[in-house]
Amino acid sequence: MHRAPGLSVRLKLTLSYAGVIVLVGAVLLAVVWLFLLRYVPEKALISTPIPGPFPVRSNLLHAFAPRAAAALAVLLVFGLLGGWILAGRMLAPLTRITDATRIAATGSLSHRIELKGRNDEFRELADAFDTMLAQLEAHVAEERRIAAQQQRFAANASHELRTPLAVTQTLLEVARKDPNRNAAELVDRLHDVNTRAIDLTEALLLLSRADRRSFTPEHADLSLVAEEATETLLSLAEQRGTIIETAGDPTPTIGSPALLLQLATNLVHNAIVHNLPDHGTVWVTTSAQPEGAVLTVENTGEKLTQALVSTLAEPFQRGSRRTRNDHAGVGVGLGLAIVKSITQAHDGTLTLTPRDEGGLRVTVRLPAAP
Repeated sequence: MHRAPGLSVRLKLTLSYAGVIVLVGAVLLAVVWLFLLRYVPEKALISTPIPGPFPVRSNLLHAFAPRAAAALAVLLVFGLLGGWILAGRMLAPLTRITDATRIAATGSLSHRIELKGRNDEFRELADAFDTMLAQLEAHVAEERRIAAQQQRFAANASHELRTPLAVTQTLLEVARKDPNRNAAELVDRLHDVNTRAIDLTEALLLLSRADRRSFTPEHADLSLVAEEATETLLSLAEQRGTIIETAGDPTPTIGSPALLLQLATNLVHNAIVHNLPDHGTVWVTTSAQPEGAVLTVENTGEKLTQALVSTLAEPFQRGSRRTRNDHAGVGVGLGLAIVKSITQAHDGTLTLTPRDEGGLRVTVRLPAAP
């Protein structure tokens, strides 16, 4: 915004200081003059008679006025010089704040004022500005991190979605070149590829829904949710020779029952398919604790490193083996990513820990119902 040039604050303060000093000096001299004029006897003003037609008080005025003017001039000069120096010292913190503001305007948010000295208005302003810069720097860093994650997620999603399309195109081209090929086999393979693409799309939509928190919080019992998820996957566990053990008391919480069911289903399904080939075990427990509702899913399996476990909840990250896609989002690297997103949407925490005996322990902590 264009503004007309004006006097600096330092110059204004200097003129104000000098004006106050001169005004006070003039008032003081006027008081002295009135005191001499009214209260001092005329005989006390002179020790010898002064020849001439002028009265004694008139001679006093002629002697007093030039000296009073000189005193006022000295006060004016002193006020201007002293006011300029004092104003500069007073405004030095404001200059530092202004410089920091200009640096921040260029995009550099790491600079801090760090004003020293006792607590005053300038110190409070500088501290508030430093706090604002720290918050802005953290916010920008978080935005950049999220933007990088979204970019990486979009690239991975595009790659994952392109894969079944490329496979479908290859199968169709082979069938066109070989008309005598078994049509039933081609249909089965196309069905598998299409199912994978549909499951991946549904998983991406579910992940997007959880990220937007587009649900109305309701009362839910985490133990009942886990029981329903376990019953749904009993047949899969039997096919793989896996035993599921459940335990837990009523665990009330607040959230979306549908998303919580998806969370529990993904955890139990993940524990089943990433297990020992035979005689594997899955433990599903819920508990109501002072800090909230807790769901824990553990499974046997191969030994995992902490470095690998720390990446399993990232989108499109898989364990050591690819698995057949028996459920939406699992097998395409989105099972635990969906669990993480749903947990965050419910203001909860997700903890992944490798078991010493092999396998994985997943703990979900959600706010307890009021």
